[in-house]
Amino acid sequence: MSAIHSQAAALFRGAVRTFLPGRPVWILGHNDADGLSATALFARAFAAAGWAVRTRVVGRGESPWSDEIRAELAGVEAAGLVVTDLGVHPALPKPGTPTVVVDHHVPGAAPPGATVISGHGADPVPTASLLAYWCAGALCDPDPLLWLAALGLIGDMADGAGFAEMAQARRYGITALREAAGLVNAPRRTASGDASAALDLLMTADGPKPLTASPALLAARSEVKAELERARRVPPRIQGGVALIRFSSPAQIHPLLAQQWRGRLKGEIVLAANTGYRPGWVHFAVRSAADRDLVGFLAQNRPPGADEMYGSGHRAATGGALRPPDWNAFITGLGFADARVAA
Repeated sequence: MSAIHSQAAALFRGAVRTFLPGRPVWILGHNDADGLSATALFARAFAAAGWAVRTRVVGRGESPWSDEIRAELAGVEAAGLVVTDLGVHPALPKPGTPTVVVDHHVPGAAPPGATVISGHGADPVPTASLLAYWCAGALCDPDPLLWLAALGLIGDMADGAGFAEMAQARRYGITALREAAGLVNAPRRTASGDASAALDLLMTADGPKPLTASPALLAARSEVKAELERARRVPPRIQGGVALIRFSSPAQIHPLLAQQWRGRLKGEIVLAANTGYRPGWVHFAVRSAADRDLVGFLAQNRPPGADEMYGSGHRAATGGALRPPDWNAFITGLGFADARVAA
């Protein structure tokens, strides 16, 4: 057992001791393969230990640190909260309730009073789902849930990082695991952005194969594929070491597009900007094939009106969302004044 594994398990065990009995545990997680797998891992582990569980997927345009989520949770009873794969910010979704933040992105300031379990800075960096798997051992035998950790590792492209858990999970079939990871990521990228079908399967399946035959996940993948094919036709524009691809789609394909162009534009920072994803916002993803600190790049070019939706993530994979005036200031500063949008 590695030092970070032991530390994560010990911190989580201590945090759970502060949870309030007789109330449900709330799990808030991101809507990608890593976040959904981490959510399912925590939910299934708490349920195995006899706790009532509620889950809340934090999806399109939402932040667990926002006033809106705080208001939503204000009236619910909670033994405690687990917030996973959603960053670390100096706020609490439900002040006064025991809270554990489990994450692996570049952290902000820790929220006061919360237990933070972070993989950032470790080598290699464990994903949220792998951290969740390590934490689950404090509640139950986690071995039947190992495939969920593998889905998150694959979804966040950490399956080649050398984690022993990934090698152990090969018993489920690496092809099935890769197929399932891609399918779990599909619903949140569709125009509806509804990842509930994926989470429902992760909460009940005993391995990846049921996911690979899910009509809902297969249909979502087909929708996303069609949108991505259309957006691929937009050529990049290069200025000052930045390659801008601006397009409009209701699907969350800007990260996929940035990742694909990253492999072709190896010297530039690729910025894929989607003006059609959410009304009143420009969502964008930033990637680079070079060894660049992209979180630092966005921090250096941060417009005054940016909020917690801007510039979080990984050193090599980040992005954000900006309202039109802030987008216009941001993109003009990068030398693309003609890529401004109507405010």
